Amino acid sequence: MPGPLQRLKGLIDRGLEATAPLWPAIQLAFAWVHLAAHILGIEDIEAATARQRLGGLLGAMSRHRDKVGGLASAVSHFLKVSRSYWPGLFHCYETDGLPRTNNDLEQFFGSHRYHERRASGRKAAAPALVLRGEARLLAAAATRQRAFSAAELAGADPGRRQQLHQRLEARRRRRVRRSRFRRDPQAFLQQLEDQLLKSALLS
Repeated sequence: MPGPLQRLKGLIDRGLEATAPLWPAIQLAFAWVHLAAHILGIEDIEAATARQRLGGLLGAMSRHRDKVGGLASAVSHFLKVSRSYWPGLFHCYETDGLPRTNNDLEQFFGSHRYHERRASGRKAAAPALVLRGEARLLAAAATRQRAFSAAELAGADPGRRQQLHQRLEARRRRRVRRSRFRRDPQAFLQQLEDQLLKSALLS
């Protein structure tokens, strides 16, 4: 009578035999993803080189995705996500000290949340951080790298500063309108109706 190890070996052998037709596709798909991770993980590589190599790999994956059988939809999803991330995927190769992965970025910006929690005592993010995070988080990250002089701050592009101010102000106004609507929906809608009628009469 076969022992436990023999029965286990028999079970594994039958499983491998039953799934044998699936392995070539899995090996090819895994090789593609592993190569993509290798390209993006090279330490000393220029952005243009990383872009060229990964673009070539994605092109090959697109041309030969039918070779992975049932995994073709997974490859298509990988290509779609890669295209959506493409515009910002290579900044880390152009900017010294910029984290390369989501985990590294979360740790990088998480320290801001930690210090803000210690300073304010709030467990949740402050409303101001939600509204002005585009500016505050970047400022906090930049000032951890080095100190900026008043002359450098004064020399910032006025046009870009104005665009940032307009975006932040538009975000603040949307938040104010949402708050007013939640507080008194009927009065908010009545005010919108009055404004619409007034603009129609003026025109």
